[in-house]
Amino acid sequence: MEKNTETTAPKLAGIPKNDAPEAFREMAEKGITQAKETCDKMNAAATEAADLIKNNYSKGVKGMQDYNNKIIEFTRANTNAAFDFVQKLSGVNSPTAFVELWTEHVRKQGETLSEQSKQLAALAQKVTLTTAELLKTRGANPLNIAA
Repeated sequence: MEKNTETTAPKLAGIPKNDAPEAFREMAEKGITQAKETCDKMNAAATEAADLIKNNYSKGVKGMQDYNNKIIEFTRANTNAAFDFVQKLSGVNSPTAFVELWTEHVRKQGETLSEQSKQLAALAQKVTLTTAELLKTRGANPLNIAA
């Protein structure tokens, strides 16, 4: 039996033996380019997501500060009204005058508390809508950029 001692190198998908290193280099460069592009897209998406979160957080904090300031304003007004009421009570001479003063104070405070509640609800709704609008206009998922 005659043996064939000549070895043949396998061909890579129709690429001649001498061109194989060049083909591998081109494939590697394409892979690196694609990886870099994907990395850049992910980096841009992460930056946009961080900006969106930061902006929404800032708007939320500002809204809560406004809400808290309004509560402090209302507390001061209600405390002053209570002190005024107590001062007026000190000048009451009869049970009838006491009942009239008490009735007037309760009516005024009821109206005041009703108005204050409306203002607080409107402020809370404004903060919620502003935050939701930011999410809606910027897109719920900024990572879609990477796709």
